[in-house]
Amino acid sequence: MRNRPTLCRASPKACPSGPPAPSGVSLGLLFILVTGSFLSYWGLKKRKLLKMKEEFFIQNGGLLLQQRFASQGIDATSKIFTAEELEKATNKYDESQILGRGGSGIVYKGVLPGRRVVAIKKSKVVDESQVEQFINEITILSQINHRNVVKLLGCCLETQVPLLVYEFISNGTLFHRINSQSSPHPLPWEHQLRIAAETAGVLAYLHSAASLPIIHGDIKSSNILLDDKYTAKVSDFGASRYVPSDQTRITTIVRGTAGYLDPEYLHTSELTEKSDVYSFGVVLAELLTRERPVPFTRSQGQRNFAYYFAVLVDDGRLLQQMEPQIVMEAGAEQIYAVAQLANRCLNLKGDERPTMREVAGELERLGRFREQQQLIQQNIEEVKHLPGDATCQTMKNVELSSQFSLEDHLLSSMELPR
Repeated sequence: MRNRPTLCRASPKACPSGPPAPSGVSLGLLFILVTGSFLSYWGLKKRKLLKMKEEFFIQNGGLLLQQRFASQGIDATSKIFTAEELEKATNKYDESQILGRGGSGIVYKGVLPGRRVVAIKKSKVVDESQVEQFINEITILSQINHRNVVKLLGCCLETQVPLLVYEFISNGTLFHRINSQSSPHPLPWEHQLRIAAETAGVLAYLHSAASLPIIHGDIKSSNILLDDKYTAKVSDFGASRYVPSDQTRITTIVRGTAGYLDPEYLHTSELTEKSDVYSFGVVLAELLTRERPVPFTRSQGQRNFAYYFAVLVDDGRLLQQMEPQIVMEAGAEQIYAVAQLANRCLNLKGDERPTMREVAGELERLGRFREQQQLIQQNIEEVKHLPGDATCQTMKNVELSSQFSLEDHLLSSMELPR
């Protein structure tokens, strides 16, 4: 027994001090096991993510959208964004990227590859009714090609809530421009008249020039965007409806915004083109008065904005309610022409309201008349600098042409019945 330690000292290999060192084969096997486990975990995670995206796609109405696109011959793949693309574009939906918040969701500013700036609308909650609105908006906007309608660039359906991607409009909403405390000065009358005419032109196009007539269903100043040149861009077609060729009205759940809703639609649930006319009349009155039409912002006796506006016009108090700068720019005659048009749009009986085509035509004529008056005024200023007798005779001719009244202009512009 005493000789064993001596033997170990003499031959250390015969008495190793610890476990045997791993061989190259063992290390390779360990590496394969670790790598395999990692790849298996990664593959499982990827499959779960893909399955979740597929579930969101179905939940957000993706199959319905594909069916509608296929029936209309639209390439759906050209309008689909990935969740990763939009997350990167918004810096993971950072608070600093928020352009605005609404009842249905939040709008973010995003930058796509190539430095293309877009607006990304992210819904708050999705239920069945909102999915229908969402799909509605995509299918309708995919078929509209109008310079005064916000372009829909695409959507993303593989996130928990659906995302819509629009062209970016730089100057905010008409509502913000009218009501913001940071914009104490009103829009020049020239801009107001043009914005009104452009918006009316869009509605006239939807009602009578689109392949299938479309009722917007939610016209309001916050759905009219302004670009850097104050060109109007109509947005938010979630409540819009196609009108079948054999019908003039659609029975539906009442959707819209308090203060802008057509009273007939509110009581009957029947949406018509004249519902858009009423809402547009509210926007015209809002432009003139710079007052919010929403009922709870007004005193008890003035809750009905249409009635309140009609009283202002009938009592001759509208000019007192308006910005002095606008009264000077436009003149009482043109202001009251627009006000009377607004009152016609706000008629309680839909059948007695004008069509949007008639409204757009009248606003365009008012705009042309204003341009003519400005040209005449410019000529007067230039003539004042002519020498001698030429000044007197030319001034008489210019003054005669300037006596052409707004009423005469409107009458002469209208087509006579055949």
